[in-house]
Parts: sequence; C-alpha cells; structure tokens
Amino acid sequence: MVVYKWLVWTVVDAKDAPSILIHFIDMFLFTKSSVNIYLYEGQQNVQLALVIVAVVCIPVLLLGDPICLYIQHKRKKRHSLQLNQHAENDGDNGPLLVEDPPQAESEEYEEHQKNMAKDAKAHGEEFDASEVFMHQMIHTIEYCLGCISNTASYLRLWALSLAHAQLSEVLWNMVMRIGFSNVSYVWSIVIFVIFTFFAVLTVAILLIMEGLSAFLHALRLHWVEFQNKFYTGTGYKLTPFHFDSFY
Repeated sequence: MVVYKWLVWTVVDAKDAPSILIHFIDMFLFTKSSVNIYLYEGQQNVQLALVIVAVVCIPVLLLGDPICLYIQHKRKKRHSLQLNQHAENDGDNGPLLVEDPPQAESEEYEEHQKNMAKDAKAHGEEFDASEVFMHQMIHTIEYCLGCISNTASYLRLWALSLAHAQLSEVLWNMVMRIGFSNVSYVWSIVIFVIFTFFAVLTVAILLIMEGLSAFLHALRLHWVEFQNKFYTGTGYKLTPFHFDSFY
C-alpha cells in the first residue's frame, strides 16, 4: 500500500494523498472518513472481508487443535483395538499343544507382547478434552492479545515520530524565525549564533533522538512482537549445522 501510494500520488498532489494509518483505524472501527479518500475502488469491501476473515480465524485457532487431537486419539484407539482383536483371534486359532520354542524366539515373543501391552495402555487412556481445550484457549488469548499489542506498538512508533516532527517544527518557529525577524549587518552575527544553536538542536532531536528511538523500537518490534508468533523458547536443543550430518 505504501509503494502504491508513492506511485499514484506524486509531489504535486501529495497534499491530497490519503492516509494509510487512518484507513487502518477506519477498517476496524467500521467508519468512513469524508476527508480521507480511498486508495482504490472497492477498498471498503476488501477491508470488511479482511476483518471478517480475521474474526473467523479466532474460533478456528481455538477449536482446530483440540478437534484434530481428538480425531487422532480416536484413530489410535481404534487401531489399538483392532490389533488386540487380531491377537486374540490368532491365539484362539493356534494349536493346543506346541513344542517349547527356542529361548531366543521366546524372549522375542515376550518383548513383542510387552510392547503391544504398552501401546494398548497408551492408546487406551482417556482423552482429557478439558485440559487440551484450556491449553489451546490460553494460547489463543495470548496470540490475539499479541496481535493487538503489535498494532499498539506500531501506533506508538508512529506517534513518537510525529512528536519529534512537531518538536522540530516548533524549534524552527521559535528559533530561526526570531533570527529572520530583523535584517541588518549586525544582526547577521546574531543569525549565525542562532543558526548554530538551531543546527545543534536539530541534530540532537532529529538525528540522535529519532534515530535511537527508531533503532530501539525496531529491535523490540522484531525481537519481541514478531518472534512471539512462532518462537516460544521452551528449551529446544540447538543442533549446529555441520556437513558431517549429510554423511
């Protein structure tokens, strides 16, 4: 949208260019500004569709994982019952009197029976839907609050840059305009001193303060706000890349 705005509205008609920030605010408030024009035809319908999709994604995020885990649990349980039924049928159809099997085959058979019993016990456990749902609900709330926090962070960055721009404008009106109020040979020395003061404050405010705040906000937004969507930090073991892993 920013690139499209740059291409459509040039410097000549920049004063009539719409504000993208106001469009985002109007999109969630379902309002229409009479002053701020749309970027393209049908933008209001696109904004409404995006908001509806975002709202619909919330129950999908909340119920999708528990339903998927429940279906997997039922499938594993049904598969375990089928294995037990086949084992019982094989035992019923087997011979009544058999010779003693070798020691190796006997140990292998006992190990196989233990594994089947362990799998049957694991698959036979009841599915705790309340625990899974509560866990997923916590993650859903955290994700939704994180999205709101991201929006507030970008608005805070915009407000901070706007405050610095207003401060530089006030600095121009209160400092340089005083220097231009009188024109004379003697006053030129005063203008030189005033410009030095104005230049120092401009560098301090616009370059140092604005640059440092933009750097810190960008670092926080990328590290905290962006990575919390996919990085949980629960202790996954780091596996460094090495070419020996391919051989």
